[in-house]
Amino acid sequence: MDFTETYGDTVSSVAAAARSGCRERVRRLIAEGCVIDSRDNRGWTALHEAAAAGAKECVREIVSAAAGSAGGLRAFVNAQTHEGESALFLAAQRGHLAVVRLLLKAHANIDQSTNDLSSPLYAAVDGGHKEVVQLLVSRGAEVNGTHTACRWTCLHHAVYKGYREIVGVLIGVARLEAVDDHSITPLFVAAQYGRRRCLEALVGAGANVNAQAADLATPLMLASQEGHEGCVEVLVQHGADPNLACSSDWPQLPIHAAAEFGHRRILERLIGITDRACDRGEGRVSPLYMAVRKPSPSVGLLLREGYSPDAQDCTPILGLRSPLAFALSLTPDRRCSESVRLLVAAGARLDEDPWMHALALGNTELLRLILSHRGLPGPGAPEGRTGAPGAVLSLQELRGLVCVALSAVRSAPCWLPLLLRAGLDPSLLLQPNMLQEADGDVLNYLLAFVNWSTLSPPLRRVLDLRLEERSWSPHARYESVPCLSHLCRLTVSEVVGRPALRTAAAVQQLPVPPLLQHYLRYAEVPPPPGAPGSAPLPLVSDLTEEYRHTHTHRHVV
Repeated sequence: MDFTETYGDTVSSVAAAARSGCRERVRRLIAEGCVIDSRDNRGWTALHEAAAAGAKECVREIVSAAAGSAGGLRAFVNAQTHEGESALFLAAQRGHLAVVRLLLKAHANIDQSTNDLSSPLYAAVDGGHKEVVQLLVSRGAEVNGTHTACRWTCLHHAVYKGYREIVGVLIGVARLEAVDDHSITPLFVAAQYGRRRCLEALVGAGANVNAQAADLATPLMLASQEGHEGCVEVLVQHGADPNLACSSDWPQLPIHAAAEFGHRRILERLIGITDRACDRGEGRVSPLYMAVRKPSPSVGLLLREGYSPDAQDCTPILGLRSPLAFALSLTPDRRCSESVRLLVAAGARLDEDPWMHALALGNTELLRLILSHRGLPGPGAPEGRTGAPGAVLSLQELRGLVCVALSAVRSAPCWLPLLLRAGLDPSLLLQPNMLQEADGDVLNYLLAFVNWSTLSPPLRRVLDLRLEERSWSPHARYESVPCLSHLCRLTVSEVVGRPALRTAAAVQQLPVPPLLQHYLRYAEVPPPPGAPGSAPLPLVSDLTEEYRHTHTHRHVV
């Protein structure tokens, strides 16, 4: 073959004329003996150029010349480029309806595939060429063939592109439940990409609204995840099941997706139709777990709608103990996220995780937040209702607090002033390890809240040992019997009654002179160095690791 003509100007003379749509020049060159099957470096012939340009009359001239060639018309018309594109494919891809008709009449292969498994019909769908699609379908093009690496059909692709009219053409002849390599149907694609009009057409034609992908995801779950409110409404109105599990790993529902991605209106819609068993049911997962993953209005909405702030323990399923513990683990520093604030305000149960963050990690913001919503019980006070906002801590919660406190003596400068001034019974902290490990200033501060002359012999021995070791320098007053004013202050604190009256704010309401209020609030006792407002503690990550390795459960209360 002579390549000089082909590469002289990239394409042959006939191809260049066909590309420009000049029928007379094409006819003249053919009459002068120029070849029509010469290929350029893409494998394109003059017919490919004419078809791609939509030059109908040039196509007619070239096809007419090919009809009398020795190679035969059918082989010439169906010749493919290096990418596997036929002239028919190029014409369909660009929407040249008249050229498509002419090539079909010339025996072009209507279903000929390209190297990437595309076809003339798929190319026409991709370009949104409705009339070309109608023509190819009417001439018997394969509508259910799979194309591209993901094995989509033409209907999948028409839905993905949002071509409602083309979807209408294909619905009558295509399989509605055709699946790709992930078992995804065209309806699933419509829900995932928010193609509401296409979704309505598919639903109207009888497509299954509860079709599940290979991973069990449903159209409703994907529409909820992506925030396609209109599609969610169409699916729900046509029987989509909001309680159909969408994952084999854990009982995921559409409400979880809406909660995680913060789609408020969709979440409101799903709350009303989702089985509340997911809230606290055993073996289920509350949507609150997903809501706290990202900053969104979902947490507040779920709590207002009555979802429990405690949910269920999902350690076996997700490795998460509670929504509050999860929210705290997502906080990179000692600040409180909005999710943490909402859960604490709603009365979330306080177990080891929040106490660890508040005490062991020195998170005074969290501790203040907890104390602003939950009171500390005094000696002999009735147990508060667990999880009730505004109630005092339950006995179990108080045990957890003291247990973590006694294991977090290092950060006591942060939490001790807050707890004692909030009314915590200081006798709960009079444990050997507290007296052994506490910094001298912390120890002095704690002793200021008790009658140090009545300490038990074991505790007195601990203090004597520290004196011998010179690891503690007590105030001079601790070597004598407490003064009468201090004993009176302790007695008033015990006699006042309700636990709430032990707090500094409550003391200010007592009908006694301001000077006495000042004394009852221990205002003259300076906090230990390192209290809130002084030098920061080490990094949270370092403290967390230290706490996990050194924590010892202590039986208290």
